[in-house]
Amino acid sequence: MQLKQLLADDDAVSPVIGVILMVAITVILAAVIGTFVLGLGSQVSQTTPQVSFGYDFNGTTDVTITHDGGATLDSDNSNSVTIRSAGGSDQPWSLPISAGDSESYTGYSSGDDVRVVWESSGGDQTAVLGVQQAP
Repeated sequence: MQLKQLLADDDAVSPVIGVILMVAITVILAAVIGTFVLGLGSQVSQTTPQVSFGYDFNGTTDVTITHDGGATLDSDNSNSVTIRSAGGSDQPWSLPISAGDSESYTGYSSGDDVRVVWESSGGDQTAVLGVQQAP
């Protein structure tokens, strides 16, 4: 085989270019998807705290809610924590709230769900951290 013929032979050029283009497209696509996912990562960093509450119903309209364990609720992870029920008005619970802290709530009706509602520090997320039905 002659050297000039070997250099002039371009039979395999098309498949090689095709493979290089497919790899380049895959890498670019992975970079775009990765950037998109990492851009959304900042929103995921604000997660709902895992907290356990105990409810002690005293009579027909008073309940004492106690933080039994889990995350401390403070200004780093919470904008507000509110106690509410369908029959009563909203009552804010002062931050910080750590294990052992308790708050009294009045004004619910029998059968109402008494809820502890959390709002994220950015104010863009809310979640019910605890709920108990009044007797």
